Amino acid sequence: MKIMLVVSSMGSGGAERVAASLVNAWAQRGDTVTLVITYSGRGACFYPLAENVRCIFLADRVNAGARMLQYPARFRALRGLIRESAPDVVVSFLSNVNITTILATRGLGVPVIACEHIDPSADGRSQLMSQMCRFVYPSADLLTLLTDNMEASFRKMVPRVKRIEVVPNPLPDELLLLQPETVEKSARKRLVAVGRLNTQKQFDLLIDVFATLAPEFPDWDLWIWGEGPERAVLEAQVAQLQMGERVLMPGKTTSPWEEMARSDTFVLSSRYEGLPMAMLEGMALGLATVAFDCKSGPRELTRDGQDGVLVPPGDKAALIDALRRVMSDEALRVELGRKAAASVRQRYSSPAILRQWDAIFAQLGARSRGDESKSTAYRRTITGEKA
Repeated sequence: MKIMLVVSSMGSGGAERVAASLVNAWAQRGDTVTLVITYSGRGACFYPLAENVRCIFLADRVNAGARMLQYPARFRALRGLIRESAPDVVVSFLSNVNITTILATRGLGVPVIACEHIDPSADGRSQLMSQMCRFVYPSADLLTLLTDNMEASFRKMVPRVKRIEVVPNPLPDELLLLQPETVEKSARKRLVAVGRLNTQKQFDLLIDVFATLAPEFPDWDLWIWGEGPERAVLEAQVAQLQMGERVLMPGKTTSPWEEMARSDTFVLSSRYEGLPMAMLEGMALGLATVAFDCKSGPRELTRDGQDGVLVPPGDKAALIDALRRVMSDEALRVELGRKAAASVRQRYSSPAILRQWDAIFAQLGARSRGDESKSTAYRRTITGEKA
């Protein structure tokens, strides 16, 4: 099958991680895969891609000029590329790229799947973007969401949408091959958070929470991995609290799983999410997890709190109490981590999610023409299934 995936950029975010996981998995099993990056220029891939993934940067196909003049040029370049590549199906990620891709495929006879990762009732999207989604999304053959509880919001925003399916993000294949017990642990215990340093993640609240707990837990530190516009504000907060030796913000890392595997508890303090990849990966690595029960994702990942501790969104006191309980009880951390890893590794493995994608592709008339032996071998490598 010839699959084209269209994304805005390939930086270090969760959506980009998912894009890399999907194109690599499709290419690995024998599909012909083209990854189209609409905004950033060549050389801007943070995550590694398989050699047989064709990667195209639209920015390198249009002449440099005024920013506003580049949009129609990139639209024409995308439409021309779709004509040239003749994919069996086009998949696009996130609202702005979805709109461009849906319009670019009109009249070409190619099925297009638009993927949304955030509940529109929580992400603060503009009225203009909501209206554009309302009028353009009905032209897509299918809209995918990450969780069931996002559907009502999208039905309200796009009442004429043809069809909605829930398809979660897959765990990266390489993570499932990592053995956390082989990673050397830190001498001090670590509470870890991962994400872009922006207001959505509420790391300011998390720092305050940890500062409250720090005197009770002198052998624990808070590690926040990521980069973003709030760095200076957060660093000033840490300095004001005199927590510079206990709250560490090292920036981005090319080995996030190893860093999480060195940790003892994962915490998510976000205002909202889609299906938080860092939390999913932390659970898969066997970390006890404490998370705000925000829209959306934490409730689904933890199976309504069975495999992690859920806290009312934004409730600082409740987060302090939940972290105190988990940080003070090693047996509880081990049990939560064990249950979390077993659950998410089964539900969110790449083969399990690819089966959902294949069912959708088949219903839209696009079927895999990849080598079945490659697909079988690949599945066995990831799942440990015996021949």
